[in-house]
Amino acid sequence: MSTYLIGDIHGCFHELTALLKQVDFSPEQDTLWLTGDLVARGPDSLAVLRYVQSLGSSVRMVLGNHDLHLLAVYAGISRNKPKDKLTPLLEAEDADSLINWLRRQPVLQVDDEKKLIMSHAGITPQWDLDTARTCAHDVEALLSSDSYPLFLDAMYGDLPNNWSTSLSGLSRLRFITNAFTRMRYCFPNGQLDMYAKEAPGDVPAPLKPWFDVPSQMPADYSLIFGHWASLEGKGTPPGVYALDTGCCWGGDLTCLRWEDKTYFRQPLIKPAG
Repeated sequence: MSTYLIGDIHGCFHELTALLKQVDFSPEQDTLWLTGDLVARGPDSLAVLRYVQSLGSSVRMVLGNHDLHLLAVYAGISRNKPKDKLTPLLEAEDADSLINWLRRQPVLQVDDEKKLIMSHAGITPQWDLDTARTCAHDVEALLSSDSYPLFLDAMYGDLPNNWSTSLSGLSRLRFITNAFTRMRYCFPNGQLDMYAKEAPGDVPAPLKPWFDVPSQMPADYSLIFGHWASLEGKGTPPGVYALDTGCCWGGDLTCLRWEDKTYFRQPLIKPAG
């Protein structure tokens, strides 16, 4: 029984199945953790969603910003961009079922036995674990309710970018969503910067990667995230694992077997001809 953690798939279905074959993944025995952004930019988001849904309880995933954007597109709130290659999914006969399944997925996974915390972008330094759990529950409850289009319509925007317990309503939900699904850099006080996307070293002070700002997470827990392909899985401190290695951009799809910390990689499979 193994735990396999895989970075952002982005519609790269053939790479996903090749990687799972490489590690001899068994849904009956193993658990698959996915860092979010299952869809968009790659060629087969529909097949990815169908496959992950079929795995049932053997999957523990979180939603990424591209997954949330898909929900907004399907709800008619945002535009379907050709570069996202989502049209086959949006027009599929089982699209309703897939979308309703997707919007009921969490934005945070915590395993207290394995001491694992996973979200798509990371955990803001302004939160302790109890706050992160509460904030995740608030977003998840609204996404899975009949009021979810209201949330999807309000989630776009970069403000507020500083956590406060006085935040309320849609502004509070927007901050939570950005922290879980879009965050990369913070100011030294933990305030989010929602603009810089470059790799560390190309961004001026005082900005720091969120994982280089002192954390309030329990020291004995490990943090797993995706989202930040330009990191190439490198440069994080001990106990923090970056798993997005840019498969859809020509990089690899990366898997970490948790029990022995062994990495497996599947390069992008280029179309024949």
